[in-house]
Amino acid sequence: MAKNKSKGKPLNARSNAPLKVVNVVGARPNFMKIAPLTREMQRRGAGVFEPFLLHTGQHYDENLSKVFFDELRLPEPDEYLGVGSGTHAEQTAKVMEGFERVLAEQRPDLVIVVGDVNSTLACALTAAKRRVPSAHVEAGLRSYDWRMPEEINRVIADRLSEFLFTTSADCEKNLGREGITNGIFFVGNTMIDSLLAFRKIADETREFEKLGFGKKGFGLVTMHRSENVDDAANLRKIARLLRIASKHAPLVFPMHPRTRKTLSRSGLLREVESNALVTEPLGYAEFVNLEANAAFVLTDSGGVQEETTVLRVPCLTLRRNTERPVTVTCGTNTVVDLNAALLEKTLARISAGDYKKGRVPEKWDGRASQRICDVLEKKFC
Repeated sequence: MAKNKSKGKPLNARSNAPLKVVNVVGARPNFMKIAPLTREMQRRGAGVFEPFLLHTGQHYDENLSKVFFDELRLPEPDEYLGVGSGTHAEQTAKVMEGFERVLAEQRPDLVIVVGDVNSTLACALTAAKRRVPSAHVEAGLRSYDWRMPEEINRVIADRLSEFLFTTSADCEKNLGREGITNGIFFVGNTMIDSLLAFRKIADETREFEKLGFGKKGFGLVTMHRSENVDDAANLRKIARLLRIASKHAPLVFPMHPRTRKTLSRSGLLREVESNALVTEPLGYAEFVNLEANAAFVLTDSGGVQEETTVLRVPCLTLRRNTERPVTVTCGTNTVVDLNAALLEKTLARISAGDYKKGRVPEKWDGRASQRICDVLEKKFC
């Protein structure tokens, strides 16, 4: 079935005015993806781009959000919607209501959404209803797991977007299977733009030493997806997996507040704390420093799968599947689900030095944001 695009302003009918772009962030992973794009637009000068930064406030830890904005050298948001927590429907509705007002006031030429959070869906849908062209950064990622709210968000955002900026060749194939063949641009990964730009700053934090670990002398844990932390049975399995992993290396676990709450409610927090050093959430540079110096990473995060691939650190994904298969086929990632036997086997290979080394995927070179801006300049200016 052919793609049914939303038709906004003519894409090649630009005046000499700069291209006014609303860059949308909603949750912490978005910050790393939009920061290098915003900086590249600013670098090209006010006569080319006029970026407007919208923070929906979907991630409602204002203090930690500020840390990420400061570390990534993002300007203060031009607009903060402050939607806060709530169900998926509540968050999506609040973002749509607030964003419709922003579009009416700002009258942008383009909206850029990144990733797959509720804000991504809400803003892409609102832009389509207002007949404003949108671009989706990280288009074409697919897990084909409809239990994941993120899968719904990314699929719908792709259907609605005029520009589809992909991170790997398999993304274009995924889009093609859905009848989407136009407006696709393989540009690379803006998340990796941030990683490479701030790697030196991350190294200088020496966070792993501050926590009392030696280089490659610990495992890093991240866990936040609802399929894991909101399911009591899965939480018990994860607690067991951490017990297994802790026998191979001491663990450090910067814990998301929601994860802490569900572990506490289920009576498993103390057990997890007995097998891992549990810390508060960390800033971006501190977290990257831990990633780069870990012996292995246990995660359910998509972005961490990508970062560990570039850092050449073994990554064990505690999910049934991944929407980023290039990190498995090309990189350092292995999907182990919540399978204790598979985890044990994979950790044994890592300990023995027999784990795959991986390589950096094509165009994950720190220049994805430049390629995106090149496309937009050519199309609009």
